[in-house]
Parts: sequence; structure tokens; C-alpha cells
Amino acid sequence: MSKIYHYASVSEALKLLKKKGYDYDFNIHEEEIEQNPDDFKINYIYRYEGNTNPDDESTVYGIQSKEGKKGVFVNGASANSTSDVAKMLIQLKIKKRKRQAIKL
Repeated sequence: MSKIYHYASVSEALKLLKKKGYDYDFNIHEEEIEQNPDDFKINYIYRYEGNTNPDDESTVYGIQSKEGKKGVFVNGASANSTSDVAKMLIQLKIKKRKRQAIKL
């Protein structure tokens, strides 16, 4: 994971990531991540928090496969919107942070 970015809205984050080549929709093809989570890395994370309602929170991930496929995965923060893939991405994010901390 390189950086956490802060955009004004989820749609702005998606638009800017698309300009960087992240045009594949992993929400539609989440089975690719489910089947081989270690084949993916998170390059960008954007967390959007609603001003008044915690259910308005969401996270946008800019993901790249080992083969170079770039795409996005958007996850809402409400309890019923957390898919198995979103849980895997959280673990992948935590695992990558631990590796970076060890290298320091």
C-alpha cells in the first residue's frame, strides 16, 4: 500500500483513480480476489466519512493484480455491506502494514 488519499467524494476518488488506469470493477468480479487474495496489492485507499451518519462511510480501494490489472473496490461501512472480499482487503491492508513496519 502506498498512500491514503482524501478526495471530496467517492465519485471524485473513482474518477481520479480511473485517470490513473484503475478502470476494472472488482465489485462485479470480486471472486478474482476471493480465489487468490495474495495475487493483489492495494495501491490506494480512500476513506469517505459522512458528516452526520456513520452509515454514509465508505472505502475506495485502488487495487492491482500481479499481472498488472488495475481496478477499484468500493465498500460501504454499514454492517450488512461488508462482504468476504472486503474482509480480505482489510486483512491484506493490515498484513502489508506489518511488513512495512518490520522493514524499518
